[in-house]
Amino acid sequence: MDTRTAAGIDFGGTSVKIGVVQGTKVVDSAPPIATQDYTDAPSLIEDIARSIEMLRSRYPDLAAVGVGVPGFVDLPTGTIHNLTNVAGWKMVPIRDELNQRLGLPVHAENDANAMAYAEWKLGAGIGFNHLVALTLGTGVGGGLVIDGKLARGAQYVGGELGQTSIHYAGRVGAYGNRGALEDYIGNREIAAEAHRRYQESGQSRQMDQCSPKHLAEAAGKGDSVAQEIWDEVAQMLSCSLVNCCFLLNPEAIIIGGGVAKAGPVLFDPLKKHLWSQLGDPFKDQLQVIPAKFSNEAGILGAAHLALNEA
Repeated sequence: MDTRTAAGIDFGGTSVKIGVVQGTKVVDSAPPIATQDYTDAPSLIEDIARSIEMLRSRYPDLAAVGVGVPGFVDLPTGTIHNLTNVAGWKMVPIRDELNQRLGLPVHAENDANAMAYAEWKLGAGIGFNHLVALTLGTGVGGGLVIDGKLARGAQYVGGELGQTSIHYAGRVGAYGNRGALEDYIGNREIAAEAHRRYQESGQSRQMDQCSPKHLAEAAGKGDSVAQEIWDEVAQMLSCSLVNCCFLLNPEAIIIGGGVAKAGPVLFDPLKKHLWSQLGDPFKDQLQVIPAKFSNEAGILGAAHLALNEA
């Protein structure tokens, strides 16, 4: 494990979180930056750089900066192709922009790949050479480790498990693809479906009472609607993961993100549906594991990827 100090940036649709990483810990952080307060990339990059300089004044041995973004990144140039949930972020050379302002090595990466790297090198995936990592939240992100390497694909945009289809004629997704997994089990989609089911059953629930967190609590208390929702989420998730298993034959599937905090009400039916669809060579010794890191996974992974590149 690299013990040098680095900054990690977790760039989200609602906020940018920046932390100082030493080993497996985020030892300091800057105040979050509200993404939606900005209408263009340069002004947000400028404020990100200011936050890092503030942290650098306390940690002058800062060796590198890593940034994980919710979109496609051209790895050789550190250019963001497009962020669908943040205005003004199309073909932005974020690596070079931050490098010019900070004079430090900068590495830009897809945020789910950053999470996968953190779990593989520091967390629940230590010791595995073949794994699938998923983060379940507003969307579904994914990262792959194949033969002991973070696999990104020919154009560095592979591993997007949230965009894999669970229905050939399903909903049209952000990229024109049909039946994308995240369009069914993102936290907003889960809440909307739960709201509809409660109404059908004659039970009154506000939308904010139908969040995955509330549904997990309800399912744990025996709520039949919530239990039914989680079983269906597990079925849809298992559809994509069964495909991954037949295609990649992983040793482990690591699942993190806000939706995964549901715990046994998600993991128990997920394992049931996976095991019922996989033959012995594929499920033999396969482990389905909760992620070790929570909200800090992106910061940790981005920082360590930057140290690795530096």
